[in-house]
Amino acid sequence: MKITINDQPYEVAEGATLQSIVIARMGEKQTGFAVAVNQEVIARVDHDRHYLQAHDSILIIQATQGG
Repeated sequence: MKITINDQPYEVAEGATLQSIVIARMGEKQTGFAVAVNQEVIARVDHDRHYLQAHDSILIIQATQGG
């Protein structure tokens, strides 16, 4: 099924979870980022039970340091 991640089109398997996408994009590092699906932030504890739907739009925001 087709989804977008940070405005880029991707094809993922039916039944894919948000967690599987986050691991594929961010690796096992699970700190310093936020994820929204269709403009709704999804809590990290819910990533493994949030199933993606066709045409979902995912935004992954990485925190940075600086000043």
